[in-house]
Amino acid sequence: MLKSKSLYHLIVYSILFIIVLISFFTFILIDNAHDEFQEKISSLKEEYLENKKDILKSDISTIINFISHYEKDNRNKKTKEAIQEEVKNFIDSLKNKLNENDYVFIYDFDGNLIHYPIDNKKEGSNLFNIRDREGTAVIKDLIEESKKYNGGYVEYIWYKPEIQDLAKKVSYAQSYDKWNWTIGKGVYLDEIDQIVQEKTKEYNQKISNYTLQITTLTIMLILYSIFIYKNATILIVKDVKEIGKYFKESQEDAKPMNQNRLMFGEFKVIANYANDAMTNIKLKTNMLEDLNKNLEYKVDEKTEELQDLIASQKSFIKNSVHEVNTPLAIIRTNIDLLKRHVPNNKYITNIESGAKIIQYIYDDLSYLIKKDRVVYEKSYLDFSDTLKQRIDFFDEIAISNSLYFVSNIDDDIYIKFNQTELQRIIDNNLSNAIKYSNAKSPIFVKLFYLNDDEVEFSVTTNSKKIEDTDKIFNDFYRENNARGGFGLGLKIVKEICDKNFVTISLISNDMETKFSYRFKINENITA
Repeated sequence: MLKSKSLYHLIVYSILFIIVLISFFTFILIDNAHDEFQEKISSLKEEYLENKKDILKSDISTIINFISHYEKDNRNKKTKEAIQEEVKNFIDSLKNKLNENDYVFIYDFDGNLIHYPIDNKKEGSNLFNIRDREGTAVIKDLIEESKKYNGGYVEYIWYKPEIQDLAKKVSYAQSYDKWNWTIGKGVYLDEIDQIVQEKTKEYNQKISNYTLQITTLTIMLILYSIFIYKNATILIVKDVKEIGKYFKESQEDAKPMNQNRLMFGEFKVIANYANDAMTNIKLKTNMLEDLNKNLEYKVDEKTEELQDLIASQKSFIKNSVHEVNTPLAIIRTNIDLLKRHVPNNKYITNIESGAKIIQYIYDDLSYLIKKDRVVYEKSYLDFSDTLKQRIDFFDEIAISNSLYFVSNIDDDIYIKFNQTELQRIIDNNLSNAIKYSNAKSPIFVKLFYLNDDEVEFSVTTNSKKIEDTDKIFNDFYRENNARGGFGLGLKIVKEICDKNFVTISLISNDMETKFSYRFKINENITA
């Protein structure tokens, strides 16, 4: 949107807008007129062609009927050759002497020219295989069309004596089977071009009239805009200056604005609002001055308290994570000892599942604490072996939740990545799969080469549809609060993937949810 810096600019923009608008409507009018003209030309050509075809068909049908009756009346009185000669003479008598193109031609079914009044010397010639410049077999096609029940039309290019050049022509032919004759008549189609030229002149005149009318209207509108600018803006500017002068004076004097100094009623309304606004501003300014005296002190005091609170929280989380590690290690060790003495015990399995969940949460929290102050170096890792180990780690957790893994992992897939960060990606996806899968359903885990440069790791579950896929990677976001968790796992995954240029794909519907990750095999650049 254009922003006017003054009334002058507003008027200029208005004039430009008027010119653009009128130009647009001019284009529409001309375009519509052009389309209408093209439709008329097309309709005119079609009507002209259909009219000529009807005349040709009527003339040939009349001749065929004459031949049929004449032959019937004289078959026992004269020879066939005599009757044919008299028929040709009759056809010659029908020829328009003023139009040398108005003639009837006759061929036999073998393509021999029987009657051609334009050039009698060509009679007897065989023209069956003659073709025009576009490859149309003219005589052959005429003979084939004539044998049809109602005859037929052929369009072709033929020599026109009047212009001593080739022109487009259409002919109608019908057969007289008793004599194996093809009788036809044609008409040249270049006459329509003259009609089209006349219509084109009419169209150009119409467009000129449109243009003249629109140009006149444009000039009138521009002159009117200039008149408005010259006469109205002077008064408007005067009132604006009076209001501006009031605001400047009100900084030193609290007197209300004298509305008698204004010309327009609208500006008097603005003046009332300005008086009220300035009164309220002065009152609130006094109040703010009183508040600001103590505000800086209170802000510093609260800021110091907040910084102490944040430092205490960080210290608490750090110490808590550290303190969890020791009892967790003791629990894991004793579970391993119990399993040796009491194998296949579901209670021990459940305890171990819970301990592993605590271990997974501990690993996430530990990563969050260290990620901003530890450099996670990359090395070539056996992705396949790491993934299999983490599936084994989560297997008992899945079993205790009535779930099971179905893995399809290619062997010996190596990528350049950090071991800790890769484990966080795998663990969070496997943990979420266990947490949100429907009971007694499989969890599909795949790892395979996508191409020579990339591998793809995916986890697919039978679970509820994720409604907001755009928020699922945000801090503390959980679509289902009943399933527990902190809402940090996928945020960790996304940060690691963004840092290492790993492409994430999420597809979720009513049937399944699939998280896919595309890793570069030799990626050696970090953000």
